[in-house]
Amino acid sequence: MAKQTKTAYWQKWNSIYKDELLKNIMPFWTKYGWDRKNGGVYTCLNRDGSIMDTTKSVWFQGRYGWMAAYAYNHVKKDKTFLEISKSCCEFLENHCFDTDGRAFFEVTAEGVGLRKRRYVFSECFAAIAYAEYSLASGDETWAGKALELFKRIRKFVAESDKWMPSKYTSALTAQGHSLTMILINVANVLKQISDDPVLDEQITTSIDLLVKYFIHPEFKALLETVGPNGEFIDTLSGRTINPGHCIETSWFLMDVAVERNDPKLLDTALQILDWSWVWGWDKKYGGIISFKDCRNLPPQCYEQDMKFWWPQCETIIAMAYAYKLTGDKKYQERHKLVSDWAWKHLKDKKFPEWYGYLHRDGTVAQPAKGNIFKGPFHIPRMLAKTWLLTKDM
Repeated sequence: MAKQTKTAYWQKWNSIYKDELLKNIMPFWTKYGWDRKNGGVYTCLNRDGSIMDTTKSVWFQGRYGWMAAYAYNHVKKDKTFLEISKSCCEFLENHCFDTDGRAFFEVTAEGVGLRKRRYVFSECFAAIAYAEYSLASGDETWAGKALELFKRIRKFVAESDKWMPSKYTSALTAQGHSLTMILINVANVLKQISDDPVLDEQITTSIDLLVKYFIHPEFKALLETVGPNGEFIDTLSGRTINPGHCIETSWFLMDVAVERNDPKLLDTALQILDWSWVWGWDKKYGGIISFKDCRNLPPQCYEQDMKFWWPQCETIIAMAYAYKLTGDKKYQERHKLVSDWAWKHLKDKKFPEWYGYLHRDGTVAQPAKGNIFKGPFHIPRMLAKTWLLTKDM
C-alpha cells in the first residue's frame, strides 16, 4: 500500500461522505422505509418518501440488514442502526425462505412469498446481513446462521441443474460474471465471523474463474457472459460489457489483495478498473454508462446509454481505493470526475436521498427513490466505505 499523507482534497470528501450518510441517506430510510410493524424494509418509495407499493424486495431485507449493521460497526454506534439490522434479519429468517430452503425474491408486507427467481442473490444478501449483524450485536447465533446459509448457497449452485432451468437450450451453454463476483464479496464478509476454510476456497475458486474465463485481453475487457470454458460468444449477449459490474469486481479484488497481501491480484484489480473506466466513462456527458459492446457494435440492452446510480457508486469506491493503494494521481482525477458528476446529477436538491435513473445527459428519467432494485445499499455503502478509505488520506 502506498504511503499516504492527508490532503485537502480527500479530507473534504471524507467529511462529505459522513455527513451525507448520517444526515441524509440513513435518516431517509429510517423514516420512510423501515417497517416497524412487520419488520424489514419497504423500498418502493416515491421522491418524497411516500410508499408506492408495499411489496418487499428480499434482496433489500439482506442489503439493508447488512448496511445498517455495517454503519453501526464502522461509522456510528447508533442503536437505531442495530435495531434496523435486527428487524431485517428476523424478517428474513421468519418470512423470506421457502420450504425448499431457497429464498423468495419478493414477499408481501407481512412476509408472504410472492415470487422466486432463478439465482441465489437473495440468499447471498441474507448471509452478509446475518454476518454483519452478528458482529454488531455480539450474538454468535447469527454467525452460525450466516455460515450455514453460505454452505447452502454453494450446494444450490453445485446442484443448480436439478432446480434451476437453463436460460438456454442445449445449443448454447454459458456462464455469467455476476454470481462469480458476488461470491467473492459474500465469502470475504463472512471471513469476519468464521475461519472455516470453505470461505477462502470459494474466494480462490471465484478469482481463478474470473482470471481464466471472464477477463478477455483481446478486448481489454471483463465480459458478462462467456462459454463454459471462457470461450468468447460472438453474439449480442456474449459481447456485453457492464462497466459498473466490472468496476465493482475490481474493488472486491482489492479487498482480497489487501487481506492476502497479494500484489499480483492487486495488479489484476487495477487492470480491470483501468479497462472498465475506458469502456464506461462517457466523455461527452460524464458519468458511467450502463452497457457497451466489446466490438463497439450497438448494444442490445434498451437502457444501454442510461446512467444508473449504482455504477457511479462503485466507481467512487474503486477510484478512492486504487489511489489509497497506489498513490497514482490518475485515480484521484477519475474520482473527482465521477464524484462531481454524481453529486451534481444524482443528489435530489429538494427532497432527501438520491435519484436512481438518469438519461445519458444526466437529466432525471424517473424521480422515485426506490423500487425492487434500488434501496438502501449502493449509495450508503459507497458513503460508508469511502469514508473509511479516506480517513487517513
